[in-house]
Amino acid sequence: MRDEHLGWRWPALGLAGSLVVASAGSGLQGGGAGGWWYRLHFPFGHTTQAVIFYAGMAVLCAAWLGLGQRLQRSPRARPAGLIKIGVVWALPLLAGPVLFSQDVYSYLAQGTILHLGLSPYHDSPLVLARFHQTHVIDAVAPFWRATTAPYGPLFVGLVSLIVGVVGSNLILGVLALRLLDLAGLGLLAVYLPRLARALGADPSRATWLAVISPLVLLELVSAGHNDAVMIGLLVAGVTLAVERRPLLGIAVCAIAATIKLPAAAGIVFIAVAWARDEPDRAPRIAAMALAVAAPVFVAVSLATGLEFGWVSSRVFSTPAKVRLAITPVTNTAWTLRRLLHGVGINTTLPAIEAVLGRIALALTAGLALLCSYRARYENLAYYLGGVLLVLVLTGPATWPWYLTWCLAFLAACPGPQRSRVLVLLIAASVFLVKPGGNLAIPLPDAPFVLGAYVLAGLAVWRHGKRRGADTAQPPCGPQIAEEPPLITTPELTR
Repeated sequence: MRDEHLGWRWPALGLAGSLVVASAGSGLQGGGAGGWWYRLHFPFGHTTQAVIFYAGMAVLCAAWLGLGQRLQRSPRARPAGLIKIGVVWALPLLAGPVLFSQDVYSYLAQGTILHLGLSPYHDSPLVLARFHQTHVIDAVAPFWRATTAPYGPLFVGLVSLIVGVVGSNLILGVLALRLLDLAGLGLLAVYLPRLARALGADPSRATWLAVISPLVLLELVSAGHNDAVMIGLLVAGVTLAVERRPLLGIAVCAIAATIKLPAAAGIVFIAVAWARDEPDRAPRIAAMALAVAAPVFVAVSLATGLEFGWVSSRVFSTPAKVRLAITPVTNTAWTLRRLLHGVGINTTLPAIEAVLGRIALALTAGLALLCSYRARYENLAYYLGGVLLVLVLTGPATWPWYLTWCLAFLAACPGPQRSRVLVLLIAASVFLVKPGGNLAIPLPDAPFVLGAYVLAGLAVWRHGKRRGADTAQPPCGPQIAEEPPLITTPELTR
């Protein structure tokens, strides 16, 4: 674990924090999760255990921040040394209980449904009662037991294969899914430094931000979220495109979209950047991009036996079933409802959310079109990361781990990777979800969250204005100055 350029104190402290989180997390998983292969008993009850757990999280975050400071003073540190540290930090979490979300049990339920010959896009986990798989249903969070799968066919097919190997053993299933996530993070660890180098950014800092951060370790590794696989493939595809292998990049992004559909944005951005690089061949490039991406979708859909039932409104409607105080559309709608009620105008939260959601969708679509039109190989990562960030913030549910969609791309750009806002977002976001998977901020506190968003946005805007953030210099590419300005894009302030 020791690196001569990074020392041993911060890596050792991070390992201690990770061990505490994995140890104290047993018993804090939440109602539907069931047991784990070990459970430690702490004196003085549940409250003491929770305090120890959060102290471990704080220690892990402090070690990560300290490592970042050490990295600034050690310019010769290499991504490989950071990745070794990240692996050591991740080991206790790999063996530890499922924390911060119970989605991994929904994955296993959906894979079981497919393994039994049914479609998880038409049948919810409740159907498993007919096959005497009630222990799988019990592990799924009650809120999602009647919900069909919102994931792509490749992921559901891979989970079905895992179920075929481990059977109905939930613990082995979770461990196998975490290994699948590690494969995605392995792709990220390989391709992210290459992307950063191609864009003139620091590959070590990019690795520190997007591969070994507490957000990745706690919300992807410990929770077992499939976002890790999507992100690894998406970054690999974009990196190949920036290295002037756009067809292969489009194919890899298409595979990523069969894990989770938001990765399809990478196909569009690569195709546009390629066409802008060779304007005389633009129609032919568009045809080639379609000729590569479409067969990938067809092949995966047919190979998994799911055909095209996964391309439906269910894929998009599932996230809208939950209301979170940290979702901008939701906390704005909640605040407006309170204000309107105060002046005697009665309306419902869903009605206001529907209007704001349509406005947010239109603004996001407009921004996506504008950014894709401006896409070049040099700024592809920046604009794609920005659009994914806006998609997360304007979507129906803003879970903290969704931030990892855009984190890798922003971390690979010279300007954003030096942003204090980005570091603050990463460190703070891990404390927004309780170990059992519920949001730590209740919905009635939504107005306070909205106020915090507004104040943070104003502070960042004023700070960026003082530093001349309206410079015409592009945010990505080897031509960037040695000390790029702090990123001040509106997406990071919402």
